[in-house]
Amino acid sequence: MHGWIILDKPLGLGSTQAVAAVKRNLRSAGFGKVKVGHGGTLDPLATGVLPIALGEATKLCGRMLDASKTYEFTISFGTETSGLDAEGQVVATSDYRPTMKEVAAVLPYFIGQIEQIPPAYSAIKIDGKRAYDRARAGEVIEMKSRAVKVHDISVGHAERVSTAVTGVPESFIRRDDLLNAVTLTADVSKGTYIRSLARDIAHALGTVGHVSMLRRTRAGPFALEGAISLDKLNAFGQGAAQEDIILPIEAGLDDIPALDLSPEQARAVQQGRVLTGIAMEDGLHWARGADLRPIALVENIDGTLKTVRGFNLTP
Repeated sequence: MHGWIILDKPLGLGSTQAVAAVKRNLRSAGFGKVKVGHGGTLDPLATGVLPIALGEATKLCGRMLDASKTYEFTISFGTETSGLDAEGQVVATSDYRPTMKEVAAVLPYFIGQIEQIPPAYSAIKIDGKRAYDRARAGEVIEMKSRAVKVHDISVGHAERVSTAVTGVPESFIRRDDLLNAVTLTADVSKGTYIRSLARDIAHALGTVGHVSMLRRTRAGPFALEGAISLDKLNAFGQGAAQEDIILPIEAGLDDIPALDLSPEQARAVQQGRVLTGIAMEDGLHWARGADLRPIALVENIDGTLKTVRGFNLTP
């Protein structure tokens, strides 16, 4: 049992709980004990693509954690919370609401390499202890800024302010162009905190805000279109067909080229030996033998091919 289950994680379910659900359903389906891991944590308040690796595919979890990801998220303006999302205490408020034109004007400043301060309620370790544990214990935490990269960010849709909304001063009502909330799509590097990105965008607009919806639509080579629901996973555990449930291990390698090896070369790679003289581009490849079975994740540097991770897949 080697491959991937791409779960469309529902609201309220943690990543660890999702892994447990996969293990439970695999046992129920008669697969016994299978090594399982996930390729990137999703908070319980977030939904969407959660790659779950099985067997030898767990060797690619680190690569999946390093992959870029795409999110859709909604910034609700007017309140900032301690968790920068729908949970936590309100720590700041503002009556000001931005316009769509203002949103469009600030977004380019958040594309490229940026510095951001992670949320206090995050899994980052500070002196060996998770930041969220310290925050929940009432500690005042000084989070250090970090460099991340936003490859692209764009506007999806917006919720406009009605002149009948209470709490918005009449002087701020300019036609019908003020926004209560805006939904954005961002393609980001590893380590990017969407909640921090939302906070900083709101601040750049002269107001405050928090993430009221967060959905991951892509993680590395895996997109939402190929994800299954928790109901479909549970149906699999109850005897439904395996079709479209478990993807092959090479599905996690679709974003890098394959390298076909001769039997002799394949044996060398399986033994961890270095190969030279293979005409190929520098970078990561996944090597396969005559039966097209993945043998290893390899890297070519200046004509020298080294094994990064080997796969123990029997024919």
